[in-house]
Amino acid sequence: MTREARTLAGIILLTIPTIQYGGYFLLTSLQDRNSHYMDNALRQNFFRAGHAHAGVFVILSLLCQILADAATLSTPWLWLARIGVPVAAVLLPAGFFLSMASPLATRPNALVALIYLGAAFLAAGVLTLGVGLLRSPALG
Repeated sequence: MTREARTLAGIILLTIPTIQYGGYFLLTSLQDRNSHYMDNALRQNFFRAGHAHAGVFVILSLLCQILADAATLSTPWLWLARIGVPVAAVLLPAGFFLSMASPLATRPNALVALIYLGAAFLAAGVLTLGVGLLRSPALG
């Protein structure tokens, strides 16, 4: 494993407590009638989606660090392959949470754009990594 992969994997692992906090927040919101979480189905769906995407993308981010070590890419493209998914793991969930922050929201606010920006980083990162892996010479 390269130094870059180790460093980014370490940083990515340090984000897991934020995902844990998100789960704690959702659990306490479900149990507290005064949170009004159960009064807004759209907000519930956005918050669940944000939490789920964060967890899945963090796991995918770790896998991408290992795979990036095997990819044949120039330095700028390699960095896109390394950071595309971790950036998406921040932006996409942030869009789900922040666009429905108000318990009274009936539709997402302008911060819903973070979801689309995160999706663009996700696509750019995985497509770049996929191409880099396909360009790599076969082993043995």
